[in-house]
Amino acid sequence: MKDAHEKLKVLLENIQKVFVGKPDAALWSMVSLLARGHLLIEDVPGIGKTLLGQALAKSVDASFRRIQFTNDLLPSDILGITLVNQQDHSFDFKPGPIFSHIVLTDEVNRATPKTQSAMLEAMNDLQVTVDGRTHVLHVPFMVIATQNPVEYHGTFPLPEAQLDRFLLRIRIGYPDASYEKRILQEGDLAQRLKDLKPVLSIEQVLALQAEADKVRMDESLLDYIVAIAGATRSAKGIKLGLSPRGSLALCSAARALALISGRDYCIPDDIKRVAVPVMSHRLLSDSNLYGLARIEEAEYMVEALLQTVPCP
Repeated sequence: MKDAHEKLKVLLENIQKVFVGKPDAALWSMVSLLARGHLLIEDVPGIGKTLLGQALAKSVDASFRRIQFTNDLLPSDILGITLVNQQDHSFDFKPGPIFSHIVLTDEVNRATPKTQSAMLEAMNDLQVTVDGRTHVLHVPFMVIATQNPVEYHGTFPLPEAQLDRFLLRIRIGYPDASYEKRILQEGDLAQRLKDLKPVLSIEQVLALQAEADKVRMDESLLDYIVAIAGATRSAKGIKLGLSPRGSLALCSAARALALISGRDYCIPDDIKRVAVPVMSHRLLSDSNLYGLARIEEAEYMVEALLQTVPCP
């Protein structure tokens, strides 16, 4: 356990060599990776969403692909296409960019619902089906999706079923003045990213994921998660509460956070800390708020609900 903690500490420090001033965002990306989940970053442009994905991928020696979502993007542009070999008339599959360890889908809400739904099988089952044939994705596999919460012209909001596939939703926010000054002083971000060296291998990441699975969670904490989920389903003002997949997400994210913290067991504070990024995008309220106001309302609802559920 101590060895895992040291490795993860080095990983966090390595990411922050280029992703400056937002340690929580780097931490949540590591939680998603360890818990075999996907990360949704909903924030304004220009704050380093793509950089975070690139830094994480380089730090663990993983393949990385970026897909710019647009309204004319087709499912085959993501998954791949089957071509006819003119020489022997056989069918050859040409893999799409989804066949990478870490895939960043930029402005995911700009693609049509048909293209968005092409991601569901990949995110849930780690495979894609093209022309009736199933193709297994790389392991580990992680989607980092971004969307702009303040611009809705030409967008297609993600359906609840797809939002539920994301383990976490986070906001990065603007850096503090001191960190922004450091970014300006250091300059040449592309070169610094290019010079970033891996500190973990893919095999080590897989071993850490298996170790996160073994983190102990007391039965009282399982009851706590069940009580939190139940509270969301009966709370006034919430039309759609936490799904069983959301309860599982609370478990896996809390275990990953405990491992990063150097423990082989979970405590109530682990669940409380992951509750907002795990739950806020899964709850549907009665209000008609949009953009950042909608996100802030959801986060406030989660925090308020936690106050009503007795902690073990």
